[in-house]
Amino acid sequence: MATLSAFPTPNPNPNFRSPSDHPESPPPMDLHPSSDPNTPSDAIAPAAPPPSLLHISFNQDHGCFAAGIQHGFRIYNCDPFREIFRRDFDRGGGIGVVEMLFRCNILALVGGGPDPQYPPNKVMIWDDHQSRCIGELSFRSEVRSVRLRRDRIIVVLEQKIFVYNFADLKLLHQIETIANPKGLCAVSQGAGSLVLVCPGLQKGQVRVEHYASKRTKFIMAHDSRIACFALSQDGQLLATASSKGTLVRIYNTVDGSLLQEVRRGADRAEIYSLAFSSNAQWLAVSSDKGTVHVFSLKINGGSLGIDRPQTASEPVTPPHSSLSFIKGVLPKYFSSEWSVAQFRLVEGTQYIVAFGHQKNTVVILGIDGSFYRCQFDPVNGGEMTQLEYHNFMKPEAAF
Repeated sequence: MATLSAFPTPNPNPNFRSPSDHPESPPPMDLHPSSDPNTPSDAIAPAAPPPSLLHISFNQDHGCFAAGIQHGFRIYNCDPFREIFRRDFDRGGGIGVVEMLFRCNILALVGGGPDPQYPPNKVMIWDDHQSRCIGELSFRSEVRSVRLRRDRIIVVLEQKIFVYNFADLKLLHQIETIANPKGLCAVSQGAGSLVLVCPGLQKGQVRVEHYASKRTKFIMAHDSRIACFALSQDGQLLATASSKGTLVRIYNTVDGSLLQEVRRGADRAEIYSLAFSSNAQWLAVSSDKGTVHVFSLKINGGSLGIDRPQTASEPVTPPHSSLSFIKGVLPKYFSSEWSVAQFRLVEGTQYIVAFGHQKNTVVILGIDGSFYRCQFDPVNGGEMTQLEYHNFMKPEAAF
C-alpha cells in the first residue's frame, strides 16, 4: 500500500498546458538554461572524469532526452543537439530515474546510484520554475520506473503499478504484475484516452488497459518472459520482444490479434528498446548485439483507424530468406521478415533508440554517453548514414 504526501503549493502543476492540448505541439521549454553554450561549466574541471550515467530516457515526443547522473540530472535537445539545462545537487545527488513531461518544467525524479539524492522508494515531482520538489509519492519498495502523461502519473514497482491523477495526486488504479525488475510499462501519448501496457501475471503475457472503455485485454505474446515492449503514440499498436530476442511481434491492442512478426536475428539477444515512428510505418529495435534495426510495418492502417500519408515512392520490401518458397517444410526462420535498414554500434553497450523529427531519421543514445543521429533510405534500405555524433557526458563537450 502506497503512502501519499504533497508539499504545500496552490497548484501541483501550475505551468501545465491543458491535458486536452495536442501532444504533438508541446509548450516551449521554459526552463532555466545552462550557462553560455561556448563556456565550459565551472562545476567540473576539464581534467575530471565524466560523471557516471545512471539513467537515460526520451521524452514523450522523442524531441528531448534526460540523463540521470551521480550528482544530478541533465536535459538535452535532440535536433539540433544541445544541452538545455542541468541540475547539480550539492550533497550526494544520484538520480536513477528522470521522467520528462514533453517540454514543460515538471519532471519526476527517483534517487539512484551509491549516494541517492532521494530515497529510491519515493517519486519526487520536481518543478524547475521553482527549483524544488512540489510533491512526492512514497512506497514500501523501490520504484522501478515512472511514466507521465498530461493527466496521469504511473509508478511502477517490482510487482505492482499505481496510476494517479496528476492534478491532485489521487490514486485511481492499482495493477498487480509478475516480477518486473526492469519496470516495464508503456502508456499512450495521443490526445485520446489512456492506454496502458504492462506485464501480466504469467510469463510471456502482457496486459492492456483501455481506460476509456474500461476494458482489460490479456495477450500471450511469447513463450518466454517479456523483455521489452512499446506502444504507438495512439496506443493501438503494441510491439513486444521476449528474453530470446530473436523475434519482435506487433499486436492490435484492441482485440489482441497478431498483425506482424519480424526477425532481429538468429541468435539470442537482449532487446534494450523498441520504438514506433510517429505514423507507425516503421519500427526500430536496439539490442546487446550492437546493431540498430529498422523494420517496415505492413499494418493495415485503415482497419486500425491510422491515417498514413501517401508517399511518392513505395518503401523497400523487407528481405525474406531465399528459401521462403519451402517455408511449409523448413523451420519458420527461412520465411522470416528481416530489417530493411541497420546501423552498427559497439556490441555489449546498452543503447535506446527513437525516431527523429526529421524524415527517415533515428536517434540513438548509449549508456556510455554517446548520441547518434542517423538516416535510413526508405526505398533501398541497407546501412544507415551517420549524420551526427556527440558524447554528451564528456566535461569538455561544448553544446
